[in-house]
Amino acid sequence: MELYHGALGADTSQSFEVALAHALVRRASDGDAGSALRVYRPTTPTVAFGRRDTLRPGFPEALALVRDAGFTPVVRAPGGRAVAYTPDSLVVDHIAAEADSLAGMEERFDGYARMWSGLLAEHGVDARVGAVPGEYCPGAHSVNARGQVKLVGTAQRILRRAWLFSAVAVFDGDEVLRPLLTEVYRALGLDFDGDSVGSIRAEAPEIDLDSFEAGLLDVYEDRFGLTRASLDESALTVARELDDDHRL
Repeated sequence: MELYHGALGADTSQSFEVALAHALVRRASDGDAGSALRVYRPTTPTVAFGRRDTLRPGFPEALALVRDAGFTPVVRAPGGRAVAYTPDSLVVDHIAAEADSLAGMEERFDGYARMWSGLLAEHGVDARVGAVPGEYCPGAHSVNARGQVKLVGTAQRILRRAWLFSAVAVFDGDEVLRPLLTEVYRALGLDFDGDSVGSIRAEAPEIDLDSFEAGLLDVYEDRFGLTRASLDESALTVARELDDDHRL
């Protein structure tokens, strides 16, 4: 599986980073590319809204809150509700070409949640699979600590012959994300409890992000085999065409 490792650069917009995941899964669905893994740290604090969020009456207020807080708003490629992350986070996009892309969706949710919880457990985190009360972008396959705070959220996008499985791991910055998400979810009129926001560093202070990221890549290497690759111009071209769909 090809590995695209790292953000595209400090001058690259977060909407383009999100559009790239969309481009990779679209190319896989069209038969122009195969399986790929993209792992990067956002270059700016970001709030990624779900499409449904943009239809809420309170969305303009939520958008203003995000910008006033110095975060970049985007529309995410997979489904779900608003998520927030800082450069002290990992975004992991796994793309695969598969004839029956809908089959196995629940198995993917379950399998990757267990993979994340296993990795966290290796670092001493009391990691569990399942939603915690009042969490952002709630899902049965979130990965939490102690049954109390969310650490990793997952979502999927399914096309005809390919799927995108996306995960966001909040490594640090929970003290910044908590008040912002509280206000964003209030504006959107959605249930939320700020106490549900956690971070990996808060659970295991001895971990550094470089080591944790390396461990994640080792897990994928053992499971799939990884070949480091550079994004070709055709993928970047499709991403440019999709950028407007994700920019706010």
